Amino acid sequence: SVTPTHDTSAAVATPPGRGGVGIVRLSGPQSLKIGQHIAGGTLRPRLATFGDFLDEASEVIDQGLAIYFRGPASFTGEDVVELQGHGGPIVMSLLLARVIELGARMARPGEFSERAFLNDKLDLSQAEAVADLINSTTEAAARGAVRSLKGVFSEQVKQLDKDIVKLRMFVEAAIDFPEEEIDFLSDNNLKEGLSSALERLKLLTQQSQRGAILRDGITLVLVGKPNAGKSSLMNQFVGEDVSIVTEIPGTTRDVIREYVSLNGIPLKLVDTAGLREAENAIEAEGVRRAKAEMLEADGVLVVIDAAQDLDWVEQTKILLSGLEASPAIFVVLNKIDIATDLAATIENNPYQMIRISAKTGEGIDALKSAMESQFAPNITSESNFIARSRHVDALKRAEQHLVTGRGVLLDQAAGELFAEELRYCHGALAEITGEFSSDDLLGEIFSSFCIGK
Repeated sequence: SVTPTHDTSAAVATPPGRGGVGIVRLSGPQSLKIGQHIAGGTLRPRLATFGDFLDEASEVIDQGLAIYFRGPASFTGEDVVELQGHGGPIVMSLLLARVIELGARMARPGEFSERAFLNDKLDLSQAEAVADLINSTTEAAARGAVRSLKGVFSEQVKQLDKDIVKLRMFVEAAIDFPEEEIDFLSDNNLKEGLSSALERLKLLTQQSQRGAILRDGITLVLVGKPNAGKSSLMNQFVGEDVSIVTEIPGTTRDVIREYVSLNGIPLKLVDTAGLREAENAIEAEGVRRAKAEMLEADGVLVVIDAAQDLDWVEQTKILLSGLEASPAIFVVLNKIDIATDLAATIENNPYQMIRISAKTGEGIDALKSAMESQFAPNITSESNFIARSRHVDALKRAEQHLVTGRGVLLDQAAGELFAEELRYCHGALAEITGEFSSDDLLGEIFSSFCIGK
């Protein structure tokens, strides 16, 4: 495991640019000494002190507030000082440079959150929730991140882990002390505890999958023939011209991504090249990328030119050929403002079909409602927390070990193998909270944070 650092790091904790307030944050054993040197006086814990911030020649850099948080009663668990001045980039640069002159060093991305984790102020999933809260793209995602930061997710994982540990203790005691003749196969408490843990683990996995969607969003890929109106539909969703719209087929060559909110659901829209026999190498690459995006998508919007392609069911099957996964499929009959032959229904239609005009906006609300009905249930619930794909992976591995363990216990009466599967299950759950985490994993997680957090 990683040991806490003993030096003092500093960074500008507010976003770059101009603003009314800018904050330089220090954390570590020299924080108070450096803060008092710059502020020119004594700093008392949790008391804002107004004064001049001085450089080496005792010239005034800025005026502002200095606040001292004595460890461990601070965000990082160490002595922390915040110097709150005016939010100009030059002022912040001068103040940070003076802090470093006095013995601090530049903080790494996410280092303050990392120190909070290493000093047991946050577990790993809570520390990740800090970054997720900052990066939230919808209100629902922000609320989910706050619940994770407060420990809603962590507490469920920890309680489940305690129950797994109890099962391990019972089984391993029976293995280590055979003279006690503990028959764990006939113990109903063990079977009931195992069944209960497995059910709660499955439920937690489902919740974390919804939490991952809340964090990462739903990916919807727009596909269709050239000039079907994909780019116009993309612009209708985003509310501005992000995709080029012309009468020339094959305008979109690369993949265009935009993020929007669908009543609280983060939505990643992907506009792709028109699917047809490519006329050149560039268009061929665009078609290849479009098909690759379809394979990874949560949903596909198949855009049909209703004025040209009357047999839209057959056209949809052609466009979706080769799609092995089963994402949600929405068939969008576009250009209804100029189409003259729109069939009301088609027998044995296997797809959701929505009529729209990407040019006039007609039917867009109906399309959004269909998408919301498909994706919204339970995702934006007030009880949801935010999660990451690594959490989902860890929970799935824990569940698989528990299922395997139950099998070897009941079918083979193999207590040793059961105990080993419980150990693996415990290890997978511990990865989520950071009880057992490699240095490489920690480095990867915290390096993705912004500097100053």
